[in-house]
Amino acid sequence: MAVETRSIEKQDIKENMNVLERTQQVIKTALQKMRSNENTYELLKEPLRLLTVRIPVKMDDGSVKVFTGYRAQHNDAVGPTKGGIRFHPDVTEEEVKALSMWMSIKCGITGLPYGGGKGGIQCDPREMSFSELERLSRGYVRAISQIVGPTKDIPAPDVFTNSQIMAWMMDEYSRLREFDSPGFITGKPMVLGGSQGRESSTALGVTIVTKEAAKLKNIPLAGAKVIIQGFGNAGSFLAKFLHDAGAKVIGISDAFGALYDPQGLDINYLLENRDSFGSVTHLFTKRLTNEELLVKDCDILIPAAIENQITEKNAGDIKAKIVVEAANGPTTLKATQILTDKGVLIVPDVLASAGGVVVSYFEWVQNNQGYYWSAEEVDEKLEIILTDAFLSVYQTSVQKEVDMRLAAYIVGLKRVVEAVEWRGWV
Repeated sequence: MAVETRSIEKQDIKENMNVLERTQQVIKTALQKMRSNENTYELLKEPLRLLTVRIPVKMDDGSVKVFTGYRAQHNDAVGPTKGGIRFHPDVTEEEVKALSMWMSIKCGITGLPYGGGKGGIQCDPREMSFSELERLSRGYVRAISQIVGPTKDIPAPDVFTNSQIMAWMMDEYSRLREFDSPGFITGKPMVLGGSQGRESSTALGVTIVTKEAAKLKNIPLAGAKVIIQGFGNAGSFLAKFLHDAGAKVIGISDAFGALYDPQGLDINYLLENRDSFGSVTHLFTKRLTNEELLVKDCDILIPAAIENQITEKNAGDIKAKIVVEAANGPTTLKATQILTDKGVLIVPDVLASAGGVVVSYFEWVQNNQGYYWSAEEVDEKLEIILTDAFLSVYQTSVQKEVDMRLAAYIVGLKRVVEAVEWRGWV
């Protein structure tokens, strides 16, 4: 069936708002649409708590370097908070706050019994040794141990963290508590209580909602032309899943540039030759820039890299019929208005990238009950949850005559608002 997209009500949106201000703007508009009172916005516009820590780490050369880390817990009215830990030189307090708020929205959209949390450390893991990363990971857990735990706040992997780092963190927490605590953290190796499908869950979730969006736009996925910006964990799995589903992946990019072929790229070759950070374009002499790739003709554009990639400056040049936000915050609010007015269907990040937290929830459930599911069971449960979430957001966008981003926030905030009201917090 055909789909009508609707723009958010014209607001005084500044293009240079930071990620926290942008998130607060959408939350405020969503709560107004829900007719919530001002006290609810005052409660939800910032995390309930933010812990800033300083972590001394002995480096391999014998020196001591002190790293700054954060853990934000947006709201725990629904249940314990949940969210990843990123290691990145550009981590900021504002970013961690905003990401914790997005996690609350994701959990609300998918019906998980969690609030949103997020953590980060200002560091560049690409310049650190294996042993330095281990000492940093353990130091972070010691610093935040009083506010996290299986019934308080459950961390997970995020940018530049992986199952090995989660294993170190779980081991350190178990030592501090003096009992094995697999449910303290998700994204662990299988042998330590990890779940089938966790590594590819974000990409599989993006694939599921992309299929649903293509149906709404009457675009057969088999043969659809897809561009994926970013070829890290999510982007590479996504390219494989969509390629296997019959889509024609005509463009991909990494930190060094972009590859484009209107006849379709050799995805299997690219996957076999990418390095551990997802880089592969440096092997080719004929490259585009990331900016050039975004405006190439395609059916489906999937930003799966970093934030603020589609802005007021280039939104008018986007030729895709569908934009699926696999990355966090790749499209600014003004760009969202421009694209929606053009009839582009935007599947927002809080919906598109929710597969990771859903399977993290599955892992936590399996840890708690001591019974583990097959990969087929995990994939089946994920598809049911994300298909229902997509349809709920789309139906809300039609009923309330708003775009998909605002609709996602309305759906995601509903559970949080109900929980804080029942608890008598507002």
